[in-house]
Amino acid sequence: MDKKKYYVNLGSQEISQIRYDNNDEFTIYATQDEVQTLRHKLDNMNNSDTRAFFRAHVPIMPYHNDKPNDDYDSEITEAFRMMYDLGDQETKQHIEEIGILSDNHL
Repeated sequence: MDKKKYYVNLGSQEISQIRYDNNDEFTIYATQDEVQTLRHKLDNMNNSDTRAFFRAHVPIMPYHNDKPNDDYDSEITEAFRMMYDLGDQETKQHIEEIGILSDNHL
């Protein structure tokens, strides 16, 4: 499969082949399967975030025992790892500067 250029914005969870407005936070080169995998990770982040929101409104649940938050952290780290692996040089440099993967030994 041929790799195509995609623009990714984690804030809006957008993956697009068309550069528009501020959707070019990260640039990756990926196959359709790789894009689907990244899309799945972003969807999982959204689901975990929603579950964490509802858990935060249940006062009897201790805040330090928050599986949805742990799941979100895991998914965003995996998304950054994937974008690093698929990204152009600027994307790789940006992710290195953020330091989100430094614990995972780039």
